[in-house]
Amino acid sequence: MKKILLIQTAFIGDVILATPILEALHQNYKDAEIDIVVRKGSESLFKGHPFIKRAFVWNKSQSKYRNLFFLLIAIRRQKYDLVINCQRFAASGFLTAFSKAGIKIGFNKNPFSRFFNHKVAHQIQNGVHECERNLELIKPLGISGEAKPKLYPPQAKFIPERDYICIAPASVWFTKQWPAHKWVDLIRNLNKPYEIYLLGAPSDTQLCNEISSQVKDFDVKNICGELDLLQSAALMKGAVMNVVNDSAPMHLCSAVDAPVTAIYCSTVPQFGFGPLSTNSHVVEIKSPLECRPCGLHGYKACPRGHFKCAEEIEISQVLAFIK
Repeated sequence: MKKILLIQTAFIGDVILATPILEALHQNYKDAEIDIVVRKGSESLFKGHPFIKRAFVWNKSQSKYRNLFFLLIAIRRQKYDLVINCQRFAASGFLTAFSKAGIKIGFNKNPFSRFFNHKVAHQIQNGVHECERNLELIKPLGISGEAKPKLYPPQAKFIPERDYICIAPASVWFTKQWPAHKWVDLIRNLNKPYEIYLLGAPSDTQLCNEISSQVKDFDVKNICGELDLLQSAALMKGAVMNVVNDSAPMHLCSAVDAPVTAIYCSTVPQFGFGPLSTNSHVVEIKSPLECRPCGLHGYKACPRGHFKCAEEIEISQVLAFIK
């Protein structure tokens, strides 16, 4: 096996959870060139990666299908021996099916799976992590791997002078996001004078400004947009604790074994997307709700209008894991 391509063009967290495949491929095909296809915005995860030769970027936001076509041309030129597709949607299946690779592997739910050499079942089962589901894709090759993501961040951009906590309060989905007033109450009730860093993308700046403006008496620094993904991971690795939603920052913590407390609102860890750090904790509503979970991913608003799955999570539940 000389040239291998991995395809995962979903969100950042999904890309991180595909990295166990990269680790296993490198361990078994040490001399192979390994490339990856990601959506625009995820490519920085592989900056300086020790065994990824190139990261192809699919820009979905502009000229989506035109860019997909040119991406296919670039892939076919590489003459891959093996293409592994972690996604279950048509666009990635199209790239896989017409890649001209010698071996094509993907999930059986993909609309183009009939063109794959090996079709692997993908099932959302209680207790089975997405990393484990992804590793099923390499079993037809007779290899296995550790079901834990891994990234290779550089040295931290800066090192705080005292104990600090990172908070990533945003999420792509509203119903995965603990409300701003809850984050404010959490900061106000910390039992030590930590430095606090609010992390996020540039688009999260307004939310973090809303939080920081209400805790001016605390050492809170809003650094949204100042760090790339790997730099954020490096900072989180040194934190006393990272408090996050069920979102990409949680998976960044898993990939560098950073301590993490993950708050689950409308989703549940049983879907298979939970934290994998050695020091990891899950916080969710104490009493069951008949409407929870309301979906695999999340919604732009609570379908019932009350958002109890978030509002009824108590501050003390989170504080219990911040020493």
